[in-house]
Amino acid sequence: MRPAAPVIRRPTAGALGALAALVAAAAILWTGAPPAQGLAVKASTPACRTSTLVVWLDTQPNGAAGTTFYTLKFTNLSGSTCTLRGYPGVSAVSLSGGQLGQSAKRDPATPVRTITVRSGASASATVGIVDTGNFPTNACRAVTAAGFKVFPPGQTTAKTIPFPFSACSRSGASYLKIRAVS
Repeated sequence: MRPAAPVIRRPTAGALGALAALVAAAAILWTGAPPAQGLAVKASTPACRTSTLVVWLDTQPNGAAGTTFYTLKFTNLSGSTCTLRGYPGVSAVSLSGGQLGQSAKRDPATPVRTITVRSGASASATVGIVDTGNFPTNACRAVTAAGFKVFPPGQTTAKTIPFPFSACSRSGASYLKIRAVS
């Protein structure tokens, strides 16, 4: 007599689920981390808040064609990673804090992208100051600014940076330029 052929049965859905759970548990034990999940979503990094940034100006200039460029720095002191994206809001201010002339115009020379800033690290943006002597008096009326008022990208609270420079007190001249953070 011939031996009986073995019967092959398909595993049930419950058995397959148990097997998958066993494999996942083994992966955790083996690597110390849960296995990658196709549906897992990485937590997003929050935007840097004005209150957790030190905003300062590197006063080493770089000039070109009647414009002097400075590097505006955003140092993250929050204790955790955050992001900056886009253009800071920049304007010149008087000693009393009043705005002088127009706010800085956006200069597209630096592409907009999200910058991840680790705690203790800095991101930067370039600010350009056009020589006020390039404008007629009726459009500019040059005065000495006490510094910059700077809104980090996406924020509604500003920081003031003391830095005297020649500014236009009238809004007829566009004498400030700002590039996106990088």
